[in-house]
Amino acid sequence: MAQLPRHIAIIMDGNGRWAEKRRHNRIFGHTRGVERARAVTRECARLKIEALTLYTFSTENWQRPALEVAFLMKLLLRYLKHETQEIVDNNLRFRAVGVSSMLPDNIQRELERLTRATQNNTGMILNIALSYGSRQEITAACQRLAARVAEGKIRSEDISEALINAELYTHESPDPDLVIRTGGDQRISNFLLWQAAYAELYFTERCWPDFGLDDLKAAITDFESRERRFGKVTHEPRT
Repeated sequence: MAQLPRHIAIIMDGNGRWAEKRRHNRIFGHTRGVERARAVTRECARLKIEALTLYTFSTENWQRPALEVAFLMKLLLRYLKHETQEIVDNNLRFRAVGVSSMLPDNIQRELERLTRATQNNTGMILNIALSYGSRQEITAACQRLAARVAEGKIRSEDISEALINAELYTHESPDPDLVIRTGGDQRISNFLLWQAAYAELYFTERCWPDFGLDDLKAAITDFESRERRFGKVTHEPRT
């Protein structure tokens, strides 16, 4: 029997290109992208997916034009304020993953507020990756473990995959089974490098503002058709 992915992670790419193709500014594409995120989140919650991670703003995205970054922060703040009731009503557990200290103070406050407001919910974990970079995440995890070794709290030989995993931003979620990238590029762009070691990758040419529920269903159907071996073989080789 086909199994749904426990954790879906999405690189929501192509907002700016989608807008420019329609002779709008890039900001229009980001606004439409928020609508897609809302619809996909609702559907994943309905399907009882355990966790959904949306790659919203990377550490590299700080290098974008200042006007675009400023608008993205404004859009993010509006999302956090307006989506609270939606997230609560759907019994979601909100988590912000990334270097939140790099974000404006008002956004940091909203992230903390929304996390507290949903901490007792029991439904899907909604991870919003903000100011996120996987290499930075792994480096910071190693630094924290090294500090514990220096303090004599653990030995270096005690460091295991489980200990490293516990130090990652997504430690409350299962590893992603399915990573979706929209917008046509076929790379994972410093996203969940540790966690996605055995994830199935699904790439689509469709830009994020056009990614609908039928596209989500197609990605899940494709996932269900794959044989996941995790390095093993499912049949004995012929002699």
